[in-house]
Amino acid sequence: MSEQGAAAEAKASRGTRPYLVLVALVVGLLAGTFAQASGDGVREPLIQVASYVGGLWLDALKMTVIPLIVALLITGIAAGAEAARAGRIARTSIIWFVIVCTSSAIFGAVMMTLLTSAFPLPASAGQALRTGLAAIDPSTASAPIPSIGDFFRGIVPGNVIASASNGDVLPLVVFTVLFALALARIASVRRQAVVTFFEGVADALLVVIGWVLYIAPIGVFALGFALGASAGGAAFAGLAHYIVLVSVIGILVTLWGYPIGVLAGRKPFGEFAKALISPQSVAISTRSSLASLPAMLGSARALGVREQVADVTLPMSVALFRATGPAMNAAVAFYVASWMGYQPSIGAAIAATAVASVISYGAVSLPGEVSFISSIAPIAMALGAPIAPLALLVAVEMVPDIFRTLGNVTMDVAVTTAVDKSTEEG
Repeated sequence: MSEQGAAAEAKASRGTRPYLVLVALVVGLLAGTFAQASGDGVREPLIQVASYVGGLWLDALKMTVIPLIVALLITGIAAGAEAARAGRIARTSIIWFVIVCTSSAIFGAVMMTLLTSAFPLPASAGQALRTGLAAIDPSTASAPIPSIGDFFRGIVPGNVIASASNGDVLPLVVFTVLFALALARIASVRRQAVVTFFEGVADALLVVIGWVLYIAPIGVFALGFALGASAGGAAFAGLAHYIVLVSVIGILVTLWGYPIGVLAGRKPFGEFAKALISPQSVAISTRSSLASLPAMLGSARALGVREQVADVTLPMSVALFRATGPAMNAAVAFYVASWMGYQPSIGAAIAATAVASVISYGAVSLPGEVSFISSIAPIAMALGAPIAPLALLVAVEMVPDIFRTLGNVTMDVAVTTAVDKSTEEG
């Protein structure tokens, strides 16, 4: 993704817009809850209108998902491959990124499954939410669970265009990853031409997402009204439950950075924790890893990280590495599956976890409202869970997004210390 595209989307996500979306959700849920008291002659027509308006906005979000997956994966993998050719420090950084992202995806999937089992949403609230979401989008009904044989048979696409059309994310991701890796084997001029093309596609699609998010208060209000009118107070309980559990995942990933800094980076715990205070403060206030980069560079130097390592690994981290992304994105998808009463097969769970890991390589370093749908919808689709709930959850993403950025910044510095130690000349 180019700097121009990042700047355009960062502007769309700043200011009061996220707060307006949150207010629209709360007002819509309250209005819908009050509408429950009116007769069906009033309530049902209002639900139909709200569902129609909200459904249009939801479709506008959905339409960018498949092409954006392809564009961001190609540009992200190409950028990683280019960086890996830059030298030992870059290669070591990429290895750390892959290890952490893969581990993060597995952690998020497993931990959310455990959390929803240990602290489930009350059955009555879950049923009310499923009924309300079904009124908004009939596709929220669970699809038949494929067998393990069907899962492995479907990994390699017989027709990649058909896979994209049908929303079969895993085979599409497999093809896109192979295509992106193949680009590294062709002439530099031709490779750059293809990558530049997909960078332009990604930038344009992110601008479209910015336009869709600009009218998010209208769409979210309509969806919130329809949900509130059908589910009542259960909608608030479900959203609060979601925020707490997903935020816990972000906190745990943040804490994971400390052992990496202490054990792999060989830094004293107190010194490491003290150095992180400044970038963590910036991360909480801005929800942007990019804005936290100067503070991270200062922390790395305070920890004695060699300048050539900090100047390579930290900018690469901001561009390519989001440690909390795979964990929290997988957690959201698995939460939605639990929310909708869907029990994914082992094959679907493996597919979703793999997609959560790989899709993070193409994610953009922007506040979560912008990349929320494009990053999580592919995981939910691979899991077999509906993506309609994401249009509501994006309204409360500003809370978990604080923990996303906090964990990313903490892990960026931690991995940088580990790279510094592992590339020392012995």
